[in-house]
Amino acid sequence: MNTADLGLPVSVPSTALFTDQYEFTMLQAALMAGTADRRSVFEVFTRRLPEGRRYGVVAGTGRVLDAVENFRFDESVLAFLRDHGIVDEPTLQWLADYRFGGDVHGYPEGEVYFPGSPVLRVEGSFAECVLLETVILSVLNHDSAIAAAASRMSAAAAGRGLIEMGARRTHELAAVASARAAYVGGFHSTSDLAAGFRYGIPTVGTSAHAFTLLHDTERDAFRAQVDSLGRGTTLLVDTYDVAEAVRTAVEIAGTGLGAVRIDSGDLLMVAHRVRRQLDELGARDTRIVVTSDLDEYAIASLAAAPVDAYGVGTQLVTGSGQPTCSMVYKLVARAESADPDAPLVPVAKKSTGGKLSVGGRKWAARRRDEYGVAEAEVLGTGPVPESLVDRQLLTELVKGGEVVAREPLDAARERHIEARAALPISATQLSRGEPVIPTEYLM
Repeated sequence: MNTADLGLPVSVPSTALFTDQYEFTMLQAALMAGTADRRSVFEVFTRRLPEGRRYGVVAGTGRVLDAVENFRFDESVLAFLRDHGIVDEPTLQWLADYRFGGDVHGYPEGEVYFPGSPVLRVEGSFAECVLLETVILSVLNHDSAIAAAASRMSAAAAGRGLIEMGARRTHELAAVASARAAYVGGFHSTSDLAAGFRYGIPTVGTSAHAFTLLHDTERDAFRAQVDSLGRGTTLLVDTYDVAEAVRTAVEIAGTGLGAVRIDSGDLLMVAHRVRRQLDELGARDTRIVVTSDLDEYAIASLAAAPVDAYGVGTQLVTGSGQPTCSMVYKLVARAESADPDAPLVPVAKKSTGGKLSVGGRKWAARRRDEYGVAEAEVLGTGPVPESLVDRQLLTELVKGGEVVAREPLDAARERHIEARAALPISATQLSRGEPVIPTEYLM
């Protein structure tokens, strides 16, 4: 069973304080001014991709849905807001009954995105939508950054196994979210048991150098591990002398040894030597796993090496140099009054310094060429051209406050593989460049 089907809650009783104080002060002022009930449309987008990246990856959508469902103000939360004088009593009374009752549309998880893409659209009253800004951005900015790094590593690995193992390099809760995002981006397994428990991601792990050092000899350590875990286990062979360790490993486990792991040294050279030695010893099916602070460039440099799987930690959970996607949550349209039938008016920030936004409630579609390859991200506020009707990207996630699009995590992972495959070939090149397709506006 994939536990993502269950919609498991976040690890806190409420997400209501995963926010910035100005969300509440805006709410209070809008309630007092009589503008809080105006129908509003907020969109999440990024003005540019991180430097050198050719595409982005939407990840964290499922966690956003959990966060919205758990955005509740219980007595302890209300008491905190009251005791610290953050909002007045009428606002506290309004918050006590808060339940998001609006609609959310978005790019499905695993889809790719580009500058301006409305990856999430939140609609409802200004009051109920404005409170969700920070928690939504927290999830999407983090998870999408990790998924983008994972996607680049997955492309560089070219089908070889990828193990997420960065839990010890980040916050303990971020580690779980990172493992989830990495799986969406193309990784196959994680070392983090909390991620396996919560999201059904396959988990792996055998031993560290400490286990070898615990024993009087490397032979004793290998014998203990094989006796406990079986011949299919993975033995770490670089604690002392790699060649001697490989020889000892095959003597103890036989030619059915599952794998050896190399965690240091010149990985390209060592992998070739280990492969040759394993073959000479008859262990032709024994796999080679490499670790040691890998990123997408290191993985690509090992393309010619006889490596079967990569374990990636620090560089993955920190976004491989790009820990955020710089997504923003902007009001793009609002009604002129609280009348439910009042028409929406496009609104947009006008500013210098590259912080302009485009007003209007947008649709998004991806135009493809005659070969089915993406050639443009098309955004608009008017009628959708007939040629793009079947290429629209936004899907319904929440309707009238109820989640309607929860899905297994494997569905997002498979979607990403398909979406990336439909991009121009240059999308997976690791050289720096502009977005692989342009963004066009039809207004």
